[in-house]
Amino acid sequence: MTHIPPSETLVVEFKSDRKGLPDHELVEALVGMANAEGGEVFLGVEDDGTPTGLHPNHLDLEGLPGMVASLTRPPLAVRAERLEQDAVPIGRITVSKARRIIATAGGLVVRRQVRSDGKPENAPMYPGDYLSRQSDLGILDFSSLPVEAATADDLDPLERERLRNMIELFRGDAALLALDDQALDEALNLTVTLGGRQVPTVAGLLILGRERALMTHLRTHELAFQVLDGTDVKVNTFMRWPLLKAFQFMDEQFAVRYEEQELNSGLFRVPVPNFDRRGFREALVNALVHRDFTRLGTVHLVWENDGITLSNPGGFPDGVNPDNILTVRPTPRNPCLADAIKRIGIAERTGRGVDLIFEGLLRFGRPAPDYGASGVTAVSVKLFGGKADLAFLENVLTEEKRLGSLLPLEALIVLTTLKRDRRRGTADLAKAMQRPETSARPVLERLVENGLIEAHGTTQRVYTLSSRLYRHSGQSAAYVRQAGIEPIRHEEMVLKLAEAQGILRRADVMELCGLSPNQARKLLARLVNSGRLRRDGKTRGATYRPGVPG
Repeated sequence: MTHIPPSETLVVEFKSDRKGLPDHELVEALVGMANAEGGEVFLGVEDDGTPTGLHPNHLDLEGLPGMVASLTRPPLAVRAERLEQDAVPIGRITVSKARRIIATAGGLVVRRQVRSDGKPENAPMYPGDYLSRQSDLGILDFSSLPVEAATADDLDPLERERLRNMIELFRGDAALLALDDQALDEALNLTVTLGGRQVPTVAGLLILGRERALMTHLRTHELAFQVLDGTDVKVNTFMRWPLLKAFQFMDEQFAVRYEEQELNSGLFRVPVPNFDRRGFREALVNALVHRDFTRLGTVHLVWENDGITLSNPGGFPDGVNPDNILTVRPTPRNPCLADAIKRIGIAERTGRGVDLIFEGLLRFGRPAPDYGASGVTAVSVKLFGGKADLAFLENVLTEEKRLGSLLPLEALIVLTTLKRDRRRGTADLAKAMQRPETSARPVLERLVENGLIEAHGTTQRVYTLSSRLYRHSGQSAAYVRQAGIEPIRHEEMVLKLAEAQGILRRADVMELCGLSPNQARKLLARLVNSGRLRRDGKTRGATYRPGVPG
């Protein structure tokens, strides 16, 4: 028996079939899902989730995929299967996220979306939505398109001079500085030649455009800088400036609010900032460059008491989400613009700027960046600031000095997770690193070999921070609570199992506690010697029963 989801969502839709659902309505529902995130249509289910069954015309679903393909352009592939729910036949039709825009044979193009009240619906897709969808899927670089209504006069010489200054300041591509203005614009794809004249691209207007030209030709472009003290708005500045000017302004606002304390580590004084500037710049560039310029909305930088939040219109590019953002192949929404920004030097050139954002927080014992408020229409990230965990930072510095190299991001993630949660298994730590368990295990074993963490158990390993790290932090008692209590806990578990079963074997203890054969043998020997268990037999097949303490 299958289980119908509790309610309709972006990827789940219920369709009643009591009167025989018309083909065009079913096709429209599937097209809407294909033009969004894909999903499942449950045929023969009412809006409230009650299964009422398939109409006689739909009891045989074998021909349904062919019908859908014939009524969509380009043909849409679906999978249909008949299921039973409470002895009632229903159909489950699965459709994948389409890599192209799908229409019905009649030319209708819809997309499934969530309304402001949280309920899903199919909504028409308009021509402007096509560009946004193609940009999301990575099949259109909107920033590379020429703005034919614009001219070279819409580019500001002062912004071009700012561009050259930034290449020098941020050590960008020095070869660009030897080029004249026209060659520089062409090298960065800021202009293209159309009909014998130089026409700015979207990227060109965004980087070099006059404010008037941006307001005329790119009306979706807007930025905001806000400072909040609780609910009190201290600063609220909106701008339609070119990107380099906006970046410089927001970086200056950061510098005004930047604070630093010092940590004495051996013979050196280590600066401890309230926010990591390099990570902030990467997050700011991401918000400016990866926004969806086909969609109305504002890039917000909000400075609050407990952190900085940056948000931009447009969800994550196709294939990217908060759970794989560290490991997925970089997929910029606006490749032309992103490449220009990298060559200027204000963005990390290898495409791993997100790593720098994480490192800039975790190194100082702060929480990882929070992408939890992101959705299909916007990306939002919060960078936590304020007081650093100096004991954690000193541990990091001590270990880096001992190892002779900086701790990699994976190590910082594991150490931060164990600092917060004390004990975690392989699956939990693999998830934190955004790696499969097969590739997470070698990372964890290296940390064990380097003495940074300790492993407990064999078949189901659990990890804690090492005794050395606890000792450096002055928390030896905390280490004893985490690691030293395990043998006592194992004894209690074994005794409870013996009481429940009346008899147990060494294999039972190995499975229960995740111990090796030798560890299980020693544990049972302790319990026998103390009289809490009684042993029958002397071979590997020995059994154990509850005893009476002596």
